[in-house]
Amino acid sequence: MSNNPSASSSSPGALIGGPPPQSAAQSKSFQKTLKGIVAGGITGGIEICITFPTEYVKTQLQLDERSAKPRYNGIADVVRQTVRSHGFFGLYRGLSVLVYGSIPKSAVRFGAFEEFKKRSVDERGNLSISNRLLCGLGAGVCEAIFAVTPMETVKVKFINDQNSTNPRFRGFFHGVREIVKQEGIRGTYQGLTATIMKQGSNQAIRFFVMETLKDWYRGGDPNKKVNKLVTGVFGAFAGAASVFGNTPIDVVKTRMQGLEAKKYKGTVDCFMQIAKNEGFFAFYKGTVPRLGRVCLDVAITFMIYDSFMELFNTIWKTP
Repeated sequence: MSNNPSASSSSPGALIGGPPPQSAAQSKSFQKTLKGIVAGGITGGIEICITFPTEYVKTQLQLDERSAKPRYNGIADVVRQTVRSHGFFGLYRGLSVLVYGSIPKSAVRFGAFEEFKKRSVDERGNLSISNRLLCGLGAGVCEAIFAVTPMETVKVKFINDQNSTNPRFRGFFHGVREIVKQEGIRGTYQGLTATIMKQGSNQAIRFFVMETLKDWYRGGDPNKKVNKLVTGVFGAFAGAASVFGNTPIDVVKTRMQGLEAKKYKGTVDCFMQIAKNEGFFAFYKGTVPRLGRVCLDVAITFMIYDSFMELFNTIWKTP
């Protein structure tokens, strides 16, 4: 009989054929990311149903180019004309497009952030200042490539088409089919560079501000819970910071994804034409409705997401 002490110190899991410790750790890590994906998807669906009217107004103002004869005199005029022509639910035209897009977008964003975060935290479970920024940036780039660009392109074309004299798209799926038929898959990836810049900077700013404020509130203890109302306030601050940081990119992205995108040679050309023909302040067109929407959006998003993650951590036990 061997007297090798290593034999007697084997883990119980190894003796009874259970998963090795490394496998269990990998399973726990994967399930944490999966929780983020599921919670993010649910959050995205709920959030967009609440905030869509402000998204609609923002898009209308950005598409109402100053170089052409303007249709609207401001936020109130967009609402007034829309309700007069299509009723209250006219403010929800194109909602289906964003619902289809918001669920995967939010799922990818939070799933990617959780994945990057678990690989970047220190021994106490905290993110350094630079890693907060990088994890948010990574999450934004992922959502831009895998969800936002194709869905935002379809959304902008759909809303723009619905405002034309003779709309061509009979619905979401018909619109997607027509866009792909006429422009190919590339037609759903117009403005990819601008979208990566927008989403990357968006999420870098938001997650950086959010994680920094949470860390300050917790006093460096990652296990201390943050009150949901406090989370909402922090989310509003994070949203406001992202609006002032990247509204010009959002304007360029919207133009690049509109029905008249072909008149621009690319993202840089779009930027140059707006600056030349419409001036600096054109880059901040739609800022007020976007500010209100984003602050509400980010506050609601983080409150809902944190609530679902707490729920999942209670009922969805990881090994």
